[in-house]
Amino acid sequence: MTVIDDTETPAERTSPERARPPHRLREALSFRRISAIYIFAALFLLFSLWVPNTFLDGDTWKAMLDDQAITALTAVSLVIPLSAGVFNLAIGSQVAVGSILSAWLLSQHLPIPATVMLTLVAGAAIGLATGLLIVRARIDSFIATLGVSSVLLAITTWISDGQQILDLGAAYQELATGQLFGITYPVYFLVVVASALWYVLERTPAGRRVYATGGNLDAARLAGVRTSTTIVLSLIACGVIASAAGTLVSSRLATGDPSIGPGYLLPAFAAAFLGSTQFRGGRYNVWGTVIAVYVLATGVKGLQLAGAPVWIPDLFNGLALLLAVGMAVRRGATGRTSAIARVLRRRRASQEA
Repeated sequence: MTVIDDTETPAERTSPERARPPHRLREALSFRRISAIYIFAALFLLFSLWVPNTFLDGDTWKAMLDDQAITALTAVSLVIPLSAGVFNLAIGSQVAVGSILSAWLLSQHLPIPATVMLTLVAGAAIGLATGLLIVRARIDSFIATLGVSSVLLAITTWISDGQQILDLGAAYQELATGQLFGITYPVYFLVVVASALWYVLERTPAGRRVYATGGNLDAARLAGVRTSTTIVLSLIACGVIASAAGTLVSSRLATGDPSIGPGYLLPAFAAAFLGSTQFRGGRYNVWGTVIAVYVLATGVKGLQLAGAPVWIPDLFNGLALLLAVGMAVRRGATGRTSAIARVLRRRRASQEA
């Protein structure tokens, strides 16, 4: 038998606040939750009025979708260690190694499948070595990955002898330039990888362990999470995807270029940090990162079409990184702790200890 509390009025018993959380729709559409969508709309309107002939051209958007697929893939790979509380400053160098190693293996007349597989294995090995430096040697992730980045750049120069590796063949170039329904293969690869990572991080126990490790390392360890294993595996996964991105770079250019890797570092971090302010309330997430990549690319492309100087991409990405970190830390200070704020506080606590 149902008992009704006579102290409540009928209006109180049937009020919407009792039936569902208040202001759910307003919260879902709030600027702080989906600010990237509003920024994209503003940029689209601005450049549609400023340079409509080139900005609204369909070829411009197809080119941008294709050009940013590898950047988005690199940023998505970065989400994994960041979610586990690890800053991987070697991500750009890992892309460079993947690019130059795949080109060198092809120049040694290895078949394309073997080349791709060995490159991915090398990426996993780099991630494993980096993870062991952090969890076994107990080197802070900033220092460990910065040192690894320098070592990887040296390896890249050694493999290539500081020169581009040319003439990789039309069949290999097809991996990154082939099209399906007018869209190049890297875009489809990005969608597949992003969907798989989203599912793992958001819908599986493995993903919950990753977020628990990044949220509070000591609490996760006390709860039974094997935090060291989680950190190492996150860096291995990051290394594999970054190597795949490097393979696509050399395929697109039909050239192994030892200088391309560092250019992916800043855009990847800017997108990952800006993405952490979208959708998930201050938590690193895959789709927020992908959207952030294309929002930043829209701003850069619009400025370039308007005749902005060549240094605009670095300026735009740098300002976006500062803005994203500032937004995330401020959100953490006002009560909704962000992923960035948690990691920065944890670093300060370890330094004080």
